[in-house]
Amino acid sequence: MEAVVLDITGKDTGRKVSLNDAIYAIEPNDHAVYLDVKQYLANQRQGTHKSKERAEITGSTRKIKKQKGTGTARAGSIKSPVFRGGGRAFGPRPRSYSFKLNKKLKTLARKSAFTIKAKEEAIVVLENFNFEAPKTSAYSKMIGDLGLNGKKTLLVVADTNKNVYLSSRNLQRTQVVIASELSTYKILNSGTVLLTEGAVEKIENILS
Repeated sequence: MEAVVLDITGKDTGRKVSLNDAIYAIEPNDHAVYLDVKQYLANQRQGTHKSKERAEITGSTRKIKKQKGTGTARAGSIKSPVFRGGGRAFGPRPRSYSFKLNKKLKTLARKSAFTIKAKEEAIVVLENFNFEAPKTSAYSKMIGDLGLNGKKTLLVVADTNKNVYLSSRNLQRTQVVIASELSTYKILNSGTVLLTEGAVEKIENILS
């Protein structure tokens, strides 16, 4: 599978890059994708939710009324969950939502995500580039020249590129990640995936 290499103005450079069929043309595994996306979203949860239970409520510990003869249910504490202002029964406690996935499954999920994007013709390969200085207008112009204005884009670069990252940071619907930090969720959550030539090589090394 081959892809045309474009420059940042959207023009054909006359070069082509080979996209490995073992990454961009497999049979997508929907369940692997589901699990990897589920793990990513679970890891975003802080898990700091907490409600007070009856032992943590401030209030008197005296018995509210006598045990028998009232005609109503027994009541031993004002802090009981059945009373207004009492503690909550089985309320949320701080916890971690993270869970483990095997590396092979995560690799399969990312390959499946790339295949889905390739089938949608939503992968664009760019030549390696850099900006002289961080400039939002430069990144915005690049997106416009590529005909992607208003679309959700994910730019994948081979290594950390501070100028490109800072140039994209103030723009909505754009994201820049390095190849080693790429996730299934980020691939699928974007409308178009932009890969630099260096990133294509790096992704192949990581997923092969």
